Amino acid sequence: MTGNADIEGHPTKALAIKAKGGLGNRMLSAITGLVLARLNNRTAYIDWRDGMYVPAGENLYPMLFDADWMGDVGQLDDCTDVWPAVWSGRMALHPTDVIHREYPAHHKNPFIYRKLSIDLLRPDPPQDVAVFWSYLPKLERIRRRIATHPDFAGRSSAQITREMLDRFFVPRPEITGAVDQLFLNLDGPTIGVHIRFTDRKVPLHKIVKRIGALKDALPAANIFLATDSKEAQDTILDRFPHTLSIQKTLADNDAALHVASNKFTDPLGEARNAVIDMMALARCDCLIHSSHSTFSCTAALAGRIPRSRQIDVDRFNPKVAIKHFLQART
Repeated sequence: MTGNADIEGHPTKALAIKAKGGLGNRMLSAITGLVLARLNNRTAYIDWRDGMYVPAGENLYPMLFDADWMGDVGQLDDCTDVWPAVWSGRMALHPTDVIHREYPAHHKNPFIYRKLSIDLLRPDPPQDVAVFWSYLPKLERIRRRIATHPDFAGRSSAQITREMLDRFFVPRPEITGAVDQLFLNLDGPTIGVHIRFTDRKVPLHKIVKRIGALKDALPAANIFLATDSKEAQDTILDRFPHTLSIQKTLADNDAALHVASNKFTDPLGEARNAVIDMMALARCDCLIHSSHSTFSCTAALAGRIPRSRQIDVDRFNPKVAIKHFLQART
């Protein structure tokens, strides 16, 4: 097995980090896996071959981010000395595949990841290959282990996440170049706006109201919009006609873009557009969004946008707050 010395652990022990869900979910979940690989002294492999945006079997991760640090995850496919044992000889599969075959009634079970992932709290298993997967980040579950490890001691989960984003989620040059072009001739501050309005609708009227208030306070500010919805984009452009956005496919129904990606003319191009949107939001001076979206939360972390410059329209939504608390700790 190969890998960069910065993340390479035991030369014969590997941790495959698998994924399910959209870009923000898989990035933040992968960070938990990368930290776990360091804690357990394993070589990490990010395995996004689950068929989101590109055909199943092709790894999306190195198509979007610099993966020079990582070896070929395909070398693990036929391994049988694997934990959890459900992955033995089946390393080319992915969480959705295994859930469908083994636990078909549990696709929405928040605890199903525990059957498909290395135990976060117990000592590292003896098997040569281990698998980590979770729909959401789980750094809070391993806080005690993190606190005593010299690589992470004394740093918050947010600080660790930012550092891991900097190291392992560096966009490919064509993506960074596209973001550079967006900001090339902009003067004044830029207000970033993220609206997920397909399967997880944010309160659009609140977004419009907050943009208006911020524009009143900062009349020279630019607006950059990242959304998955034609309806949401049309609403914002009607009210703020000089809003910037990138050319991309937008949904006209309730299907999340990553779910509908197999219907796109250029699915990989749309995956790159998603990263462009995220990294453009990260460069904005302030951010209007809903913390219910991992996409915008990842952008805020990547851009080190302090909470004082974020307007979270769900900040006082008790359902969102309770859900975040439970998801991080279960």
